[in-house]
Amino acid sequence: MGLFDQIVGAINNPNQEGSDSQLSNILGTVQQLSGNLGGDFGATQAAMSILGGHVRSALQQKREESGSTGTQEIINQFAGTTPNPLAVTSLFSPSQIIDIVQSISEKTGFDVSQVQNLLPTLVPVILNLLKTGNNPQNPEQASNNVLNSFLDADGDGDVDVADVMGMAGRFLGG
Repeated sequence: MGLFDQIVGAINNPNQEGSDSQLSNILGTVQQLSGNLGGDFGATQAAMSILGGHVRSALQQKREESGSTGTQEIINQFAGTTPNPLAVTSLFSPSQIIDIVQSISEKTGFDVSQVQNLLPTLVPVILNLLKTGNNPQNPEQASNNVLNSFLDADGDGDVDVADVMGMAGRFLGG
């Protein structure tokens, strides 16, 4: 089952945190970022996909170091739709951030400063997508199927958060 299917499942499951309004807020944040960057939604989605791969690797490493509960704590602490530089630094070292910024800049056409300004918003947004699988009665519980699906993907390097955003727009009728 794909990541978007897991998110929709979470939205439809009263025992999970996901909701139409959460997905709508995430999509609205990404659309607003795109507008701030000259309206290039495709480039913003591409940046999210590239960043999604880095977030997956960082969360997989955190899971190896501190277990599923530690990974879930990062999601709970930093998921959102507002900029949070601590979300970025909690996942990535300074040298990783430089590499990520350069990679996104090269592949999207955004200049380095634009990408640096995007990261504190896009990282929490990606974490917020993953938070949809939380159990609202026990958010610390490490049984978040959306997060697990994201982390246990086939490793093909294709973390298409952009596809999730496109499907979210269609799902919400936008």
